[in-house]
Amino acid sequence: MTRSLTVISESWPLKHAFRIARGAKTEARVVVASVSSGGICGRGECVPYARYGESVEAVLAQIESARNPVEGGITRHELQNLLPAGAARNALDCSLIDLEAKTTGTRAFDLLGLPPPTPVPTAFTLSVDEPEAMGRAAAEAAVRGYRLLKLKVAGGGDLARVAAVRRAAPEARLIVDANEGWTSQDYDSMAPELAQMGVALIEQPLKVRDDAWLERAARPVPLCADESCHTRADLARIRNRYGYINVKLDKAGGLTEAVALAQEASAMGLRLMVGCMVATSLAMAPASLLAGMADFVDLDGPLLLARDRQPALRYEKDLLYPSPPELWG
Repeated sequence: MTRSLTVISESWPLKHAFRIARGAKTEARVVVASVSSGGICGRGECVPYARYGESVEAVLAQIESARNPVEGGITRHELQNLLPAGAARNALDCSLIDLEAKTTGTRAFDLLGLPPPTPVPTAFTLSVDEPEAMGRAAAEAAVRGYRLLKLKVAGGGDLARVAAVRRAAPEARLIVDANEGWTSQDYDSMAPELAQMGVALIEQPLKVRDDAWLERAARPVPLCADESCHTRADLARIRNRYGYINVKLDKAGGLTEAVALAQEASAMGLRLMVGCMVATSLAMAPASLLAGMADFVDLDGPLLLARDRQPALRYEKDLLYPSPPELWG
């Protein structure tokens, strides 16, 4: 049956400015690919990310470059060789899975051989700020029922930031995410202190080009690779540097590769976080199918938005509920 492909860009305002070590933003710019056949439409959402050399315009062009194969009936498995890992392939991969699920009446988790999803607790992310402001944000998050907080940090003053959050939310589990913002000296000085504060995980402390140093570093807190691990091709390089990897669909180039990455990493003894960019429920829904494999779930993107698309994922306190088929899969 003939297919048609449409692709658009959208801008979703954030509730508040979101800051990490590399800068701040006030909106989420996403790209949505829709593949239709026989009156049924499958959708996938991606977030072009400048850190990986992506832009909205380039991702739109990359998806357009795949129009003929997609409309000609390419499968999601064939798509893996047509486009490189990244945001464009993610949008198309998720749209093809959604289309297949809706066409066959088979839920996406069954198509992928995954267990049925159940409600899971997600982290709530605090953007980098002055210690007092992060402490207030942590206290508000704790009142709202978030038991796992992810702190964006930036180098100077990070111990004060974490200490302020720990005082404000003494019962919360904490992830500290440096987004490549530390030096090895920063790591050596801060990691033992963070262990004393009960931090559960440190995410991507060093720049990718420098993280070989972690092979010989002490690890008072477990380490998680984010920017250092996109696909299965990265696993051999990073396996002795980190104990966890953050699986994100935009890095992996879709749910098809993300599932394979999660399975291969687990077989190698690496543990998992499933994460996201700041985006709508349409981007979170496919990623949520990996939650059952992960020790840490960080799928709070829609909670940072001023509004979400409808239908949306259901969040109750820190519990993320499975996606309704009307949204995705």
